[in-house]
Amino acid sequence: MHQSFQYDNYLLKKQAIALTGKLRFYNPQGEVVLFSEQKMFKLREDIRVFSDEQKSQEVLAIKARQIIDFSAAYDVVDSTSGAKVGALRRKGLKSILKDEWEVLDPSDNVIGLCFEDNMQLALLRRLLLGNLLPQNYDMTLGQSRVADLKQRFNPFRYEMDIDFSMDTGRSLDRRLGIAAAALLAIIEGKQDS
Repeated sequence: MHQSFQYDNYLLKKQAIALTGKLRFYNPQGEVVLFSEQKMFKLREDIRVFSDEQKSQEVLAIKARQIIDFSAAYDVVDSTSGAKVGALRRKGLKSILKDEWEVLDPSDNVIGLCFEDNMQLALLRRLLLGNLLPQNYDMTLGQSRVADLKQRFNPFRYEMDIDFSMDTGRSLDRRLGIAAAALLAIIEGKQDS
């Protein structure tokens, strides 16, 4: 696994004005350690994560399995080894009121969830306030909370704090956590625009 996935905390910033979704992941020291950019003109989502902004080394690929799917699944692949890390699958009908994703292992067994933590705030966001009310997601493996993905209030740009510090045993593969954050910023972000 690439060294960029070693941190317990990241700050994700989505570039405000760009033709494609450009994401920068900062380590606790404020250095860009991961850079992501969607491929243009693809019918299926195809998100690539690189170790730097020059895109010198691809370290992660996040690919939609189908073109259009209400319960879309996205495979997460380690680009350096070619091995599937796992997948994230959106729970279609449940996500109408409150976003919810299943976390899958490499064999597509459900091992956890990534979900908006508050139904009332999710409804307020959808019905009245839109992106003026930041989203907060919890990620669990079994009954254990392993990550907190919290959008910052910023009316001009999408920013998210990614916190894996409660996962002291590192049971969540950080690559899956980073992939979840990227999908939330890109896929869920489209709903607000």
